[in-house]
Amino acid sequence: MQHTLRLFLLVEGASFVLAGLVHFGVLAHGYEHGSAAIAESVIGAVLLIALILTWVLPAWTRTLGIAAQAFALLGTLVGAFTIAIGVGPRTVPDVVYHAAILLVLAWGLVVAVRAPAAELDARAAARPAS
Repeated sequence: MQHTLRLFLLVEGASFVLAGLVHFGVLAHGYEHGSAAIAESVIGAVLLIALILTWVLPAWTRTLGIAAQAFALLGTLVGAFTIAIGVGPRTVPDVVYHAAILLVLAWGLVVAVRAPAAELDARAAARPAS
């Protein structure tokens, strides 16, 4: 399960970093938005730091996955809200990206919350009784 959670963190983190670079004007021009660039970069950094920490603290993979993805989901919901009220960037790519990444984050969060519990139960059952 660690592999699956790490893959979610990698894909999500990389996508937020790329979105931040688009909003900074590095990867594409015409989509610059300073606040969105900073928010997406921070979210991307949190996800990628959590990914790195899953190798440093493998026993914490589930907790790191839940915390980082919950943070990213909350931040993305704020971004979607700013789009809805007209404060954030309202281009078609922004709307599509937010819709897609919300689905991926929710899926990743469900995987992080549900799947490892079975693994933890299996490990506990395999331990010799003391």
